Amino acid sequence: MLDLKRLALLRELHLRGTIAAVAKSLAYSPSSVSQQLSVLEVETGVTLLVKSGRRVRLTPAAELLVEHTGALLERVELIESELATFDRIASGTVRLAVFQSAALGIIPQALSLLAIEHPTLRVEITQREPESALAAVWAREFDLVIAEQYPGHAAPRSDELDREPLCMDMIRLGAPTSSVNALLDARDLPWVMEPRGTASRHWAEQTCRLAGFEPDVRFETADLQAHIRLVESGHAVALLPDLVWGTREPTIRVLELEGRPRREVFTSARRSGSAGAAISACREVLARAVEPLWLDRS
Repeated sequence: MLDLKRLALLRELHLRGTIAAVAKSLAYSPSSVSQQLSVLEVETGVTLLVKSGRRVRLTPAAELLVEHTGALLERVELIESELATFDRIASGTVRLAVFQSAALGIIPQALSLLAIEHPTLRVEITQREPESALAAVWAREFDLVIAEQYPGHAAPRSDELDREPLCMDMIRLGAPTSSVNALLDARDLPWVMEPRGTASRHWAEQTCRLAGFEPDVRFETADLQAHIRLVESGHAVALLPDLVWGTREPTIRVLELEGRPRREVFTSARRSGSAGAAISACREVLARAVEPLWLDRS
């Protein structure tokens, strides 16, 4: 009988590309991963891996196993999820991936509610950019993700992942001086933005360009707290989501942009496990955690 854990290792190799990457992801040694894959070859009686330079390449037989393994893992997760519906006590561990402003604005309130209402549920939280986090949920590195979608930008979709809306988050201009009352007033000022390649950076640059100017981006950081400090100290202007404030009032001047743009914040989980008590409890609590936040309600 084929071992599901070894099959899952083969699937990880397919997803991550190298034995070293699989070992690092699962906290194994590379030799241990290689040994388990060799045992799987013996169990199947076919060649699964061939050397290709310094790497290994999956054979057609291995690709077939990977395809079936994905279906097997989905079926096992579905069974576990359906069994959990017989006992709606949320327990075990949920691995949650979040982006920074959600970690700042939503997670503290959610953890407080979970501690009171679901004390046997352990939630492990990792900060991760939404696009890579969605892929990591699909790859079973995480169980649930809080992700975002900026106006005019579609977040990646997968048939294996569901999507539930959490809130609409208005994006405003953070300005250090009273002389800035609209986006065009900031055209000659220094800007702080998130790193290139992120959806937020692309959206921010496009917003400035559509307004008729190229932003002078002198500061680049993914840390939105650093954005706030640079605006507070008068060194930059920034486009900031309401979510970053949590339940606090803003500490800087924040101005509405033309069209009142909002990003969509949502949660996503594998469909095969989304009905389980633990995932359901997390989502229900997250939905309540956003209610008292400093968010535009109109």
